Amino acid sequence: MKRLACCILLMLLFAGSACGEVVEEVNERYVWESEKGKIIRRYEDEDLCYTIRRIVIQKRTTCYVTNVWMRDPGRQVKKAAAQWGKSLAAPSKLAKKVPEAALVINGSGYINRTYPDIPETYPGTSEDYYNTSYGSLVITDGEIFRNLEDVPFYGVVLNADGLNMYVGVLPEKILETDPISTWSFYDKCALIDQHEAILDTEWDFAEHKATRTILACIDKNNYVILTATNNIGLRLTTATDYLMETFHPLWAFNLDGGPSSDLFAWKKGTKKLQNIFGTDRKDFDIMCFCVLTE
Repeated sequence: MKRLACCILLMLLFAGSACGEVVEEVNERYVWESEKGKIIRRYEDEDLCYTIRRIVIQKRTTCYVTNVWMRDPGRQVKKAAAQWGKSLAAPSKLAKKVPEAALVINGSGYINRTYPDIPETYPGTSEDYYNTSYGSLVITDGEIFRNLEDVPFYGVVLNADGLNMYVGVLPEKILETDPISTWSFYDKCALIDQHEAILDTEWDFAEHKATRTILACIDKNNYVILTATNNIGLRLTTATDYLMETFHPLWAFNLDGGPSSDLFAWKKGTKKLQNIFGTDRKDFDIMCFCVLTE
């Protein structure tokens, strides 16, 4: 009932506005369920709406919670990546490849001399994967850079209908869906699936306090980004509980975090990206939420 009341109030407040028309014609915009948190940035047009709030979880950890609504996620989510096998690049530099990006976060985990670990299921040695991203299937804008046919994929895939999470699915099955782009990290980074928490709480990494970038899907048009800052950090168990209690999402996936975490948004009144959080440290790829240009 509370959510229904909020939705009705939002529609009244936005009656006659572009986003009000979107609510009625396309899909209900997701409504923040409480008034907690300070609004840091807000953007609204007929195709893209987002709100970034700064909150505190468990009275100690400062986080940013970003609600994103898109009219057509299949066209509005885009990936930009560094040169495969050659280098990493700062997210701000990668974002220049996508001038229509209004909101940008870091994406996949990556492998290099500093972070050489690869899953045991990957053939070859770590050196074979330097300056590439995680993922048994890696695709950018329809171009396949890696396809380990017998190695299950764990991560997020962009399809024509939007973003979808896959947990332990062979690449050939994903390729049948005509994927556009992929993002991946550790095999156990899927936190929620089909509205159920699936995080392996016995995994040591689940209890580490760290900076986080977590993407959660509410429905095909609505997403939530949870960015936990590095003042104290956040356990994955805590993050999963928070997302379940607050949003009860369809799925949630832990993207690369730590020093790779970044959150950029258009500066108020301009279309220039401004760093809301992060150090703009070199990474392999980013995820962009864009305005429609055609």
